Amino acid sequence: MMDWTDRHCRRLHRTLSRRTRLYTEMLTADAVVHGDRARLLAFDPDEHPVALQLGGSEPAKLALAARIGEDLGYDEVNLNVGCPSDRVQSGRFGACLMAEPALVAACMAAIGDAVRIPATVKCRLGVDDQDPEAALFGLVDACAAAGVSVFVVHARKAWLKGLSPKQNRDIPPLDYPLVWRLKRERPSLTVVINGGIGSLDEAEGHLARVDGVMLGRAAYHEPARLGAADRRLFGAGADIGPQQAVARYLPYIRAELARGTHLAAMTRHMLGLFHGQPGARSWRRILTVEGAKPGAGVEVIERGLAALAEAAEARRLEPALA
Repeated sequence: MMDWTDRHCRRLHRTLSRRTRLYTEMLTADAVVHGDRARLLAFDPDEHPVALQLGGSEPAKLALAARIGEDLGYDEVNLNVGCPSDRVQSGRFGACLMAEPALVAACMAAIGDAVRIPATVKCRLGVDDQDPEAALFGLVDACAAAGVSVFVVHARKAWLKGLSPKQNRDIPPLDYPLVWRLKRERPSLTVVINGGIGSLDEAEGHLARVDGVMLGRAAYHEPARLGAADRRLFGAGADIGPQQAVARYLPYIRAELARGTHLAAMTRHMLGLFHGQPGARSWRRILTVEGAKPGAGVEVIERGLAALAEAAEARRLEPALA
């Protein structure tokens, strides 16, 4: 979710769910250690619980980056061993590390020694011609021996040779049963399933077999899905609708605008909030076009809400007009 789940996105998602765990976009250990930490690592206190997701393959540097994250207040540090992008492969991190389980275990041992917060792994079922069962269980067992107890498993292999990152979202097929089997045969581990899960109904089905579910693109493109997560998955809290989420997000937007943040940096994460509702297209157009203009403020969001209200009223009147 690089370039997607930034701090503005996470703050929006927190308006919809108080109990889900939020993850940063993957940040390289080099960027954390040497980059602009205020820009890359800042987060709002309301985001808790929030995990810092790292990319890298140098144990000492990852340990240092993890310690920086802990000092800044992150609740978890997660090593990404699943991203298939070209940028990741050229840097020897992400999914290509599925082929080096001993190195991943060494990285996790170093991270675990450096921090007190949970150190977790996000992985695939394997890469290229690897046997998924051998690759997944081999990596998990190596990391478990290094002290890792939580694994987020994207339930498909990554093809690094011949497929683009976009194609890797759909090819090869998902293999949920292998992830369920991992939990069944390693019951002491916490297993979180990821990949292609598009609804809370599907999440509930998986939770009968594993410990947790991670939503990625489904939650980003249609964030309102999260509005019922606390009640349905955690058994506490009332549902939050998209209108209520906007109302909760507006104070944050106003504060960020006062700090000089551009409106579009925040509203780009809101485009799918009213997916499937009357006026959703107008909402997206207004936020996209008007939100990008210099000096744009909350009045753009107000115009978008007005367009939604007009469309809803027109839909209500349709039977009478017919």
